[in-house]
Formats: sequence, structure tokens, C-alpha cells
Amino acid sequence: MFNNDGQLANMNMADYLERIGTGLILSNHDVFNFDFVPPSLVGRNEAQRKIASLFSGIENHSKSCRAVITGPVGSGKTALVKTFCRDITRHLNDIREIRTIHVNCRNANTASSIVQRIVQSLDPGHPDRGLGMGELLTSIRRMIRRQQAHLILTLDEVDHLLRRSGDDLLYKLLRIDEDQSETGTLSLILISQEQILDFLETAVISRIGGSHHLKLHGYTYDGLIEIVKQRAELGLKKGSFSHSTLQLIAEAAEPSGDARQVIEILEGAAKCAEEEGRTHLNDSDVQRTASNIPSQFHEPQLESLPLHACLMLIGICRRLKKEESVTSGEIEKLYHVVCEEFEEKPKGYTTLWKYTKKASDSGIIFTRTDHIGEGRGRTQHITIPHMLPKDLEEKILPIINKLKRK
Repeated sequence: MFNNDGQLANMNMADYLERIGTGLILSNHDVFNFDFVPPSLVGRNEAQRKIASLFSGIENHSKSCRAVITGPVGSGKTALVKTFCRDITRHLNDIREIRTIHVNCRNANTASSIVQRIVQSLDPGHPDRGLGMGELLTSIRRMIRRQQAHLILTLDEVDHLLRRSGDDLLYKLLRIDEDQSETGTLSLILISQEQILDFLETAVISRIGGSHHLKLHGYTYDGLIEIVKQRAELGLKKGSFSHSTLQLIAEAAEPSGDARQVIEILEGAAKCAEEEGRTHLNDSDVQRTASNIPSQFHEPQLESLPLHACLMLIGICRRLKKEESVTSGEIEKLYHVVCEEFEEKPKGYTTLWKYTKKASDSGIIFTRTDHIGEGRGRTQHITIPHMLPKDLEEKILPIINKLKRK
């Protein structure tokens, strides 16, 4: 009996694990890690030009630079800095020896732990215990000079350090080149979600430079579509996705402007398709994944919609069960069909347009405007990226029945 149970268990294990590692769609899992640094940064051209400007002159051996990068979660702060550090090291390979160290202050949130991380990165065999802060800083300066290198030090999520230990370490790092026959041993980059300049002492701000602040905003749709296209090409098998599906993913993440969200939806959608044994993504994979990720869409907003806005949404949902998107020109026809079904007199075009805008502003639908040829005008494409159209229809129908009973 035990052996039979064991054989059955082995069979079940083989069954439920059989798709792991098959790679029906996913070809490179590393691409979906938040720490992954892409071969080129997309969607942040202006920010790249700005950080390059802040480091103008870094090729000179007497030059040190400063930068403060702030912005919300998923705005590409860390990716921007890691890409820049990688690229500047290669760019100056024959001109100046550049070392880069990236410390996340959420994990190392005291001055001593950060300095120890720096020391160990420069020399893994260096004794860091038993040494005071002054001795460790002296060791850092000595090691950089011995290696004839310039260190670009990044303190990521530096607000965790500031809250716990203040800005004394920043002041000491910014003065590390003082009283030396040569300068330019260390450049400093600070990253935070918060406007940290408001919390720094005047002495620290004066050394950083108030104009050395680069503030990032959440990504626009255009930036998100570039990101999802790049990650799909790097991490998914060729031919396993369509451009329209990538557009839907970007639309789902657009309310947040969060690059991490668009990457998470892409990976989740690919896994949904693989679980069903398919080799190609479809819109329902995206909608199922996005429905489990927090967004600006909340169900109570449906309750606040007027009856005819709900009727319009029913028409959109029914079309999107079969098509990738609905054009603005089609909405009125679909709406009239639903009005006839529910025995309601249709509202005029202007009112219908207002309902469409309200649904879009609420995050229930997404509208994308495309140009139709050269000089031929524009058309709007409507999608529902955050949930399956059939699920949204099922939520709206009881609301319609309730409104009709009033």
C-alpha cells in the first residue's frame, strides 16, 4: 500500500511539474528580475542626457561629480543609474579607471554598515571589523588611490539612511578628497523616492549642489510600450506575442506609470499562457494577470455610474470578447443595440462622449488615439486592460437591473 501511494505520488508530481522548464514562451527569466539592467535604457532619453550633463568633465582626473535622483516607485531611477555607471565605465575605459559601487540603504541602513559594504567591494579581503568610521574612510581613500581609480558610489533608497543615522556620512564622503595632493577620488549619486534635499543640512546641500537634482516622473504610455516591447524581445520566444497584446499591457500599467508593473504583467501573462500549454500570448492572459495587480480601477466606481454609462460599457464588453479593441465610431452603434435590448431610449452623442471620458478617467477603460494616415484625422481605440470583458459585464449587469428598478 505504501509503495502504491509512493508510485501515485510520483505520478502526480510528474504531472503537475511537467511544464516547468519547458519554456513554451519564456526564454530568459533573468529579463523579468527587477535588478536586471537592459542592454540599453528605453523611455528615458531626456533623463540620460541630464545625468550625462551632471557628470560632464568626469574624464578629468581632478573632477568629482554629484547627482540626486528622485521619483516614484517604478520610474526607472535605479535602472537609469546602473545603466549610466555601466556605460560611463566602458566609455572612459582608455581614459580613466572607473570603479562603481551600488549600495541599497534599505538593506544597509546605518553609516557603519554602508562603509563596510564599500570597503568589502573595493577589497573583499580587507578587515572591516574593529575599525572606526574614520579608519574605514581612510582605508577607502587609500584603496582608491592605490588602484588609481575613481569611485562612483551610488546610495540607493538613501532616505532609509537619513531617517536612521542622519546625513553625517554624506558630509564625510563629500569631503573625502580634502587635504589631498590630488582630488576626484569619489563621485556620489543619491537615489530616493522622496525629495531628500528638504531634509539635508545646508552644508551637505552646498557640496552636492541644489542644481544637481534630477526628478523623474512616472512613465507615460509611450515609455511603457517601449519597455514592454524591449523585455518581450529579450525574454520571450520570437513569435509568441503580438504588438496589440503588448499595447494592452502598457495600457494596463499606464495609470500607475510604473515600469515594474508592466514587466510583472508581461511575465504573468506569459506564465498564464504556458500553464494552458499555449505558445502565444493573448489578451485574456494580460487581463487575468492585470486584474490581480492593484490599479486605479476600483469596483465602487461602477456603482457611481449612471444607467446609460453602464449600458455603453456593456456594449464595449461584448465587442471586446471578440475583438482586440473598439473604435470610438463603433461605440454609438453598440450602445444603441444594448439600449434596444433593455428598452431604454438612447442618449445623444455628446452625453455618450461624456460617459466615455468618465469611464476612461476612472480607469475602467483605456483610450488610445491613433492617426489615420497622413492628414486623414484621428480615431480612438478603447480597451479594457485591467480585467476580462466578461467579468466586467457580469459586475455591471446587476447594477443596471438595480438602476432600472428605481
